[in-house]
Formats: sequence, structure tokens, C-alpha cells
Amino acid sequence: MIPDRKHLRGDCDNCFGLCCIALPFAASADFAIDKQSGQPCRNLRNDYRCGIHSNLRQQGFRGCTVYDCFGAGQKLSQHTFGGRSWREEPQAANLMYEVFPVMWHLQELLWYLADALENPAAQPLRSELRAAWEETERLTGLDAEALLKLDFAAHRAEVNTLLLKTSEVVRAKAPKSKTDTRRKKPVGRGADLMGAKLQNADLRGANLRGSYLIAADLRGADLRHADLIGADMRDTDLSGADLSESLFLTQVQLQAAKGNADTKLPPALSRPDHWSGKKPATS
Repeated sequence: MIPDRKHLRGDCDNCFGLCCIALPFAASADFAIDKQSGQPCRNLRNDYRCGIHSNLRQQGFRGCTVYDCFGAGQKLSQHTFGGRSWREEPQAANLMYEVFPVMWHLQELLWYLADALENPAAQPLRSELRAAWEETERLTGLDAEALLKLDFAAHRAEVNTLLLKTSEVVRAKAPKSKTDTRRKKPVGRGADLMGAKLQNADLRGANLRGSYLIAADLRGADLRHADLIGADMRDTDLSGADLSESLFLTQVQLQAAKGNADTKLPPALSRPDHWSGKKPATS
């Protein structure tokens, strides 16, 4: 059975606004103010919702619009802490804030594992991927104290080895991309492609893990079967690009990028509200 990824997206209705309290940020192009960890954002309402949700970008909180907790917020709020908020149990508040990043990283791993399990080309690794999914899911069910003691680095390294194997298998079965003599920068893992002109580029099966795609022009590019795990896609122009079968793509990356109604996306992801041709969502 392929895991359902619905619970791996933030559900603010079932969260106590943990990302609005636990995470710090500094005044910058992404945030209008400074905020320390454990300090509620000034825009957080009593119902744990954002008071300026529909106008975050206009109010200087662009960083909030490119964030997704992979479901860590509701998992902690409703499961780990049994529906008891930091307001109801202030003595547990600091523990909630400390454990939030751990849950976030575990939920992120679940997203990547689910993506791999959904990919038909990864069939040879299905049993290993399923075992890794079940173990990671088990870890998310630990109590708060156990989560803080978890050796997450070791678990992540083990899962990442499997995700690398998955990437190699999937990309090996992808159609070979055509050589593009217009490229002035090398395309590959960790490549510096900031501002690169890759319009209509054939990047099928490319290894773009950890690549810097900041402000790159990928309009009309073919990114099917390309590994995008950890790629920095801030202001990347994906208008008309085909990401319908991209590997390890996340909503966070899409929220940070630019696109339009012609950008092709995987079924598990949604078109960001700020993309051209997309009507803004209501609060």
C-alpha cells in the first residue's frame, strides 16, 4: 500500500500555531520584524490562526508563505501533546518548542519516502522503502522526551542512503536529456545555477540535489525524473516548466519559486496562490 501524503501537509486548523511561536526569524526581505524562538508572532490570533494570512506578502512576511511544516504542527498538537496547547499547559510550552524541529525533520523524511514509494521506477527498492517509512512513522509516535533524545542524524543518514539509491534507479530509467550547448554553467548535484539561463532546457533525469537555482530561468524546462531534493528554488522561474514527474519536489520549493497556470506539477502538490494566473486564497 502506498502511503497517503495528505497528513504530510500543514493543517493549521489542528495546530496550536507552533510554527508561529517555536521558530525564530530576523527582520529581512522575508520578515518584517525580529522574533525570538518561544515568542508568539504579533500576528497570531487567539484561535491560533494568522491575522494577516491573506496579505502576508504585502505585509512583509514573504517567509511565512514559503513555509510548510510537513504536518509536524498537527502531529505534535493532536498526538504528542494530546490536544493540550501551550496556553493550557504553559509548563510544557518550552518542550513543545524544542521538539517541533525534530518532528518537522521526521515528517520531511516521510514526504520523501512516500514520494519514492509512489514512483513505479523505484519498484526494486519497494520493500526497503516501506521498512524505512514504517520506522520513521514509528519514531513520530514517540513521546516528547524520547523525541528529544532521538539520534536523528543517524536515522537521516540511513534514510538518505536509501533515497540516493532510489534517485539513481529512477533517473537511470528516465529518457536521456539532450545536450544543450547554450549552458554556461554545469548542471549536476550541488551546482551553482543562480541566475542560469535554462529556458526550455531538457533536464530529464538530471541530478539537481542541493543545487542553487536561485532566480534561474527554467521557463518551459523539462524536469521530469530530475532529483530536486534540497534544491534552492527561491525566485526560480518555472513558468511552463514540466515538473509532473520530478523527484523529491516539495511544496516549500514551489512556494519559493515563480510559476504560472502552464507549469505542470505532481498530483501531490498544489499551485501556489502567488503564481501568475492563480487567484489569491481567502483567509
